[in-house]
Amino acid sequence: MNEAIYIDINCDVGEGIGNENLLMPLVSSCNIACGGHAGDNNSMLAVAKLANMHSVKVGAHPSYPDTDNFGRVSMKISSVRLIESIKNQLANFASILKREHIALNHIKAHGALYNDISSNSDLAKIFIKSIENYKDTAILYVPYGSAIAEEAQKKRFKFVQEAYADRNYNIDLSLVSRLRSDAVISEPKRVLEHLVRMVKEKHILSQDGNKVYIEAETFCVHGDTPSAIEILSYLTLELPKMNIYIKK
Repeated sequence: MNEAIYIDINCDVGEGIGNENLLMPLVSSCNIACGGHAGDNNSMLAVAKLANMHSVKVGAHPSYPDTDNFGRVSMKISSVRLIESIKNQLANFASILKREHIALNHIKAHGALYNDISSNSDLAKIFIKSIENYKDTAILYVPYGSAIAEEAQKKRFKFVQEAYADRNYNIDLSLVSRLRSDAVISEPKRVLEHLVRMVKEKHILSQDGNKVYIEAETFCVHGDTPSAIEILSYLTLELPKMNIYIKK
């Protein structure tokens, strides 16, 4: 019999969708919006407490300071201003967690910032500088083979590699643009196939049909994907049949 495989399923939350009470029983870690693209003190507190109640690891989800575009558009912003914004987002979130005696498990950038630090080494260095206060206390979630993964390794940050269960990939492992209709995988069965391929075979099928190697320990399902609850419920049911388990 094949050895059991344990994976982390993470989800972006606190972004105004309001489905966290349904998501939390189905995931093992979460990334809480901390004011850059969405979220305020009330939502951060409520979602963090809910996550803690369900033994879900709590992470910060900082972004470009851009609520108008939900953090999904690259910004022309000075390094000083970006560092200040990320530091403020994290400090505010960390203070809320501290008052509730909830540990900060990880940090994961959001949206366009996540994509930009994945491909831009200079921006990756800026992001690492902005989170240096958490080097010894929090893990960084990063894409496989990315500029931010390389920089985290150089600076000896603790990090885990992440992949997207509900997103399609290009051949260079960048995510298919959300401007395209095929960017998001919304059918639960297809998400399962995509995820199992990454977990067991360590590759993705790019949009042009190529097999591309990938490694990951944590896999994201977006909380704002309309079928998120359906997807996660299906994964929870089907993964154990393949000897894959969500580790809380």
